Amino acid sequence: MERLNSDLYFQNCHIMQENERLRKKAQLLNQENQALLSQLKQKLSKGNPNTNAPNNILDLNLSSSSSQNPSSSSN
Repeated sequence: MERLNSDLYFQNCHIMQENERLRKKAQLLNQENQALLSQLKQKLSKGNPNTNAPNNILDLNLSSSSSQNPSSSSN
């Protein structure tokens, strides 16, 4: 039984490490997406002198609010 507990403990540790690695990668990808979106918005606003035109660019922050704070999850 102790051996099984040890094996499960190490598997759990490995899963938590992988989780943290993927969380950091997702955070970096989100930052890159936000920077690219900002650049795109700037380019479109420079190319469109009519400031009353609707902004049809999808806001990626709407769906990423749950991944903004990776330290809030309980491991």
